[in-house]
Amino acid sequence: MKKNLSYRDKLLELASIYKISEIKNYEKSKKYLTTPQIEHILKKNKVPIPTEVNKSILEIQAKKISKPIFSVTNKVYLIWILFIKSILKVLQGFVKIFPFLGNGIIKICSLISKGTINLLNGIYNFKVEERKANKIFTGAAVITFICLFSAGGFYMTKYITDDESVKLMLDKKFEKKTKKLEKENLAKLIPSDNEKKPLPKKQETNKVKIPKKDKKKKNEVVSEFVLPNLNLKTETVLSLFSDVQYDLNKVRSEKKVKPIYFTQFPKDLDEIKSVKLKKDTFIKIVLPLIVAENEKILDDRYELKKITSKKVTTDKEKYWLRKKLKEYKVLKGDIRELEKRMDVIPVSIALAQAAKESGWGTSRFALEGNAIFGQWTWDGKGIAPLERDKNKGHKILRFPILRASVKAYQNNLNTHKGYRDFREKRHSLRKKNRSVRGLELTSTLDKYAQTGKEYTEVLEKIIQDNKLSDFESVQLTNSVVKQELNL
Repeated sequence: MKKNLSYRDKLLELASIYKISEIKNYEKSKKYLTTPQIEHILKKNKVPIPTEVNKSILEIQAKKISKPIFSVTNKVYLIWILFIKSILKVLQGFVKIFPFLGNGIIKICSLISKGTINLLNGIYNFKVEERKANKIFTGAAVITFICLFSAGGFYMTKYITDDESVKLMLDKKFEKKTKKLEKENLAKLIPSDNEKKPLPKKQETNKVKIPKKDKKKKNEVVSEFVLPNLNLKTETVLSLFSDVQYDLNKVRSEKKVKPIYFTQFPKDLDEIKSVKLKKDTFIKIVLPLIVAENEKILDDRYELKKITSKKVTTDKEKYWLRKKLKEYKVLKGDIRELEKRMDVIPVSIALAQAAKESGWGTSRFALEGNAIFGQWTWDGKGIAPLERDKNKGHKILRFPILRASVKAYQNNLNTHKGYRDFREKRHSLRKKNRSVRGLELTSTLDKYAQTGKEYTEVLEKIIQDNKLSDFESVQLTNSVVKQELNL
C-alpha cells in the first residue's frame, strides 16, 4: 500500500510537477520552507492549490487576512517567551551572586569617586563633596548598565530570530496549529471508502424502505467530490488516482466506484504513449459520471413505482409527475410511456459511445466544449466541425462540464424518436426480469450515426475489446441500497 503523503509533501510534489525553480533552489541550499511559504510560491506561479478546493470565496479571503496576522502574532509571542526565559536565567544567576556583586559595584564606584575627587582637588584645588560625587557616579553607572542591558536584549532578539534552529521550531509550532485544517482539506480532496456520512432526512423520506437484511450495506456512504476546472495535467491526474488507489480491476471485482467527478479532461491526455493507460484514464474519468446519472434515473424510477402503486396521490406527487412527463417529453400524461423512457443507459454502451465520439477524450470537441457524445445542434451554441459540408449548418453541442454532456446524452436516448427501438427492447428486457446489458441493445442504435449498422458493430467491438461489460452493475460507493420493485 502506498504511504499517504502529508499536505506539505503534496505541495512539494506539485512544485516538482510544475517545475518551480524557486522551490528547487531553496531545497538545494538546504533551507527549510514552511507550508505557507510553499503555498505562496505556488500561487505566485499560478499553480492550483488543493486547499482551495471546495472553499467559498469568503473562506479563502478570510484565510488570506487572518493567516498573516496569526503568523506574526504567533512568532512575536514565541520570541518574547524565549527572551523572557533568557532574562530569567540571567536573573537567577544575578540573585545568587547579587550580594557580592552589589557590594563590589559599590566599592568600585566609591574608589573611582574618591580617586577622581582627590585628583581634582590636587590639580585644581577643587573642593568637591564626597557624598554628592558618590551619588553622581552611582547614578551614571546605573544608567550605563541599563543602556548596555537594553542593547544586549536587542541583539539577543535579533540573534534568536536569525538562528535556524529557532526558526525551525517556530515554523513547526505554526504548522502544528494549522495541522488540523490541513488534514480536513486533504480529507475533502478524495473521500475514503470507510467514511460514514448520514443522509439528510429529506433524502431518506424519498427512498423505499430497505429490508433489514440489507441494512449492513448502508455503511459504505462516501461524500461526493467534484474537481473544479483547474486545467490539471495528466501527470497530476494519474498521481491522484494512485494516491486514492483508484484501480479498474478493483472496480470490476467489487462493483464499486468512488464518486469523483471531473469537470473536464486533461488537455494533454493524448500525450500518454501507452494506449492502455490512456484508455484506462478515460474510463476512470467518465465511469463515475455515467453511474451517477444512472442512479439519479433509478431514484426517479423508484419514485414513479411508489406513486403509481398508490390509489390516492398527493398534490406534491402530482406536481412531480407533471415535471417528469415534461422532462421525458411524454404527451397526454401517458404513464406507461414515461415508464419506458425513464430508465438507465447501459454503462458499457455509454462508455463505448463516449470513447468513439470523443476519441477517448482527446477530440477537439471534448477538450474545448466537454462534448463527449458528439450531439448536434443548430442554434449557434456549439463548435463547428472543421470538415463540415457547406450545405450543412450543424454544430457540436458544447457543455459547461462533462457531467452535463452525460445527462444530455441519456436524455437524448430516452426521448428522441430515432431511438424508439432502443427503448422498446430495453422495456421488453425489464418485463422479462432480465438485466439491461449493452451488447443486447447496441443493434438498436444504428440511427445514432450515418454509418448505421457499421457504427453498431464498432460499438460492439469497443465493448468486447475493452471488457466494458464488466462495469454494467457498478454502483457508487455512496449509493443507498434500495428494495427491488420489478424495474
